[in-house]
Amino acid sequence: MENLKQYIEDNKQRFLDELFELIRIPSISSLSEHKQDMYKAAELWKKYLLDAGADEARIYDTEGHPILYAEKIIDPKKPTVLVYGHMDVMPVDPIDLWESEPFEPEIRDGKIYARGADDDKGQAFMHTKAFEFMVKTNQLPVNVKFMIEGEEEIGSPNLTKWCAEYKDMLEADIILVSDTGMIAQDVPSITTGLRGLTYLQIEVTGPNRDLHSGLFGGAVANPLNVLADIIAKMTDEDNRVTIPGFYDDVLEASDEERKKLNQAPFSKEAYKKAIDVEELDGEKGYTTIERTGIRPSFDLCGMWGGYTGEGAKTVLPSKAYAKLSSRLVPNQDHEKIGKMIKDHIEKIAPKSVKVEVTPLHGGQAYVCPIEIPAYKAAEKAFEEAFGKMPVPVRSGGSIPIISTFDKVLGTKSILMGFGLESDAIHSPNENYPLFNFYKGIETIPLFYKHFAEMK
Repeated sequence: MENLKQYIEDNKQRFLDELFELIRIPSISSLSEHKQDMYKAAELWKKYLLDAGADEARIYDTEGHPILYAEKIIDPKKPTVLVYGHMDVMPVDPIDLWESEPFEPEIRDGKIYARGADDDKGQAFMHTKAFEFMVKTNQLPVNVKFMIEGEEEIGSPNLTKWCAEYKDMLEADIILVSDTGMIAQDVPSITTGLRGLTYLQIEVTGPNRDLHSGLFGGAVANPLNVLADIIAKMTDEDNRVTIPGFYDDVLEASDEERKKLNQAPFSKEAYKKAIDVEELDGEKGYTTIERTGIRPSFDLCGMWGGYTGEGAKTVLPSKAYAKLSSRLVPNQDHEKIGKMIKDHIEKIAPKSVKVEVTPLHGGQAYVCPIEIPAYKAAEKAFEEAFGKMPVPVRSGGSIPIISTFDKVLGTKSILMGFGLESDAIHSPNENYPLFNFYKGIETIPLFYKHFAEMK
């Protein structure tokens, strides 16, 4: 790609200015008060893609948040790449832990600090600028389509139906995604697998109102105590999930597969230091890499009830709530596991309370074949940009819609992520290194070049 690095250098500040405009829109898909912000984000994405050289761009309504579609078809006979990204972001709570305003991007120590800096505005925006370079310099070697959705952080509940409806429009040879990470700035990697997910909420109801903890304590079941006991029983002393049948469909990795997985560069001490813990924890008999790559998990993501304000209020709460996340591995069906969790919780709950378990969202695991041309093109792109071959890794995270693309559109996805573990996605002080942002813009056009040559 001629003049690629020079183009990036000449436009660095403009790229940042435009990205910051996107970041300043609080496009939080899970909060209804931000409905209009989702449309503001879609309109700005539309403008940027048309400015970059797309022939057309349209915003589609769904029952939830909008989806932006854009395309540039240079020759129907040439290969087509469909770029997927999302414009929505996670809530910013707890706000008091942010060192700067979450929707006012700030550069500190060579990093962009803001909600969405990495996940996924920063990473998705790299594709817009890479596309712009190829169009403006007349070096675009394939047809390109963009699908930027507004509901990834809530499980993409309307995207499956939309994809089925517009399947012909979305036809492509490969789907290209940057919503994952790499091992380190000097160790590029390609995500070859994603865990699935089932996410649920529990509501435990005891008495018909909050009660005085002195007059009723010890005589009436406390929903918070009951909920804590239920959660405690979900895993054993070896950190294995205790739900009968939970592991029945898990495809056990062979000794050879586990050996290869653990060859990826990993420092246990650096890992602990990065998250400020003295010891790591997880399923007995597996390494940290295996626990997040090839093993399922069960976690309490939030728990509340009773009085949580300043000072004391001695009440026995009427209700208690929790949100649960179970990450799944290939061959585990998220709906089956969700029902399994629901049934088990309802079975072990005491009759002194009422329990309601509500599935919120989920998705299947995904494994990318490494022998296809798109994977080989991604390898070459990383090798050319970073000077070394990328390491294939299994991610502990989930992008539920990726497996749906495979099923509904019949198209595989390549996960070329540029984020780092230290980027704190979903957390206060989310950030994205400038190095990774610009390096992504440099690497993506190389993927197009090598993919076109291989096809």
